[in-house]
Amino acid sequence: KVSVDDPETAFCTLANREELNAEEDSIHHCLYQFTRNETLTETNKLLCDVCTQRHCGPKNNIKSEKKYVYTNAKKQMLISLAPPVLTLHLKRFQHAGFNLQKVNRHIKFPEVIDLAPFCTAKCKNVAEGNTKVLYSLYGVVEHSGTMRSGHYTAYVKMRAMNNHLSDLVLRGQSQALETEPLKGQWFHISDTHVQPVSVSKVLSSQAYLLFYERLL
Repeated sequence: KVSVDDPETAFCTLANREELNAEEDSIHHCLYQFTRNETLTETNKLLCDVCTQRHCGPKNNIKSEKKYVYTNAKKQMLISLAPPVLTLHLKRFQHAGFNLQKVNRHIKFPEVIDLAPFCTAKCKNVAEGNTKVLYSLYGVVEHSGTMRSGHYTAYVKMRAMNNHLSDLVLRGQSQALETEPLKGQWFHISDTHVQPVSVSKVLSSQAYLLFYERLL
């Protein structure tokens, strides 16, 4: 969807992006790059209806004359509605000539993440005045092996029920706010084998999918 907001506020976020100091090979850096401000020029120019009408006259003449006007523009993808459950899918492959190669390097991810630097200033389900949109990690999927074969395992956090999350999912609204990550025990699951693990073990995994639940 193309934003028709005031140009002065269209690219504003809930929290200052420049204060992130996002470390490379981190999920923050991935999100920062994915939501960066882009300039569309040359072959990527945007078709401007207003400019076209000014140049060609009334709309009914535009189609017949085919004199479309394209203009330089700015583009930025931001979150306009913070989800109850945040799922992040890491692209773990790259092209190597005509082949696909798996990316095995570790991507750092936190136990609690703040999405505010990646949300629009007018994010629909964030209370006015809030400058934080916090999420707590509760699940990780890891893949071992190559692009042709391998094995999926999961890390899952067993914790108390998140009433705030239930309100968001069932009624689309929030009640009591929680500002700390939910306490619980992490488990590593591989087929029928389940064993308890530390949070440090979870955070050192080669994450393929990350699952966060909203706290605030």
